[in-house]
Amino acid sequence: MLKIYHNPRCSKSRAGLKFIIDNSLQHEVVEYLKEELSANDLKALIYKTGLKPADLVRTQEDFFKKNLKGKEFSDDEWCDILAENPKLLHRPIVVNGEKATWAQPPENINNIL
Repeated sequence: MLKIYHNPRCSKSRAGLKFIIDNSLQHEVVEYLKEELSANDLKALIYKTGLKPADLVRTQEDFFKKNLKGKEFSDDEWCDILAENPKLLHRPIVVNGEKATWAQPPENINNIL
């Protein structure tokens, strides 16, 4: 069963969920803005994508521009920042067992099926 880390207010996240539904894939929705993710949860999730935490930061957010732009952080520090500011996390992230993908575009989900 797939697990989608989803923000219903985000069009790209809704597109990822629609892809899952349209392909009749069993799934669980995690609204990560409501269900807090710890830094350790994020480390485990991001590890499954094969990406670095910094690769999953939404740099267009005001908080990033005002507080983080131009600064260097370790992977652990990025996970702490993302746990404290979950709006900064790119979405949706879809998990299938030990594999995960940032589902932009939604067809990236095929890479973990």
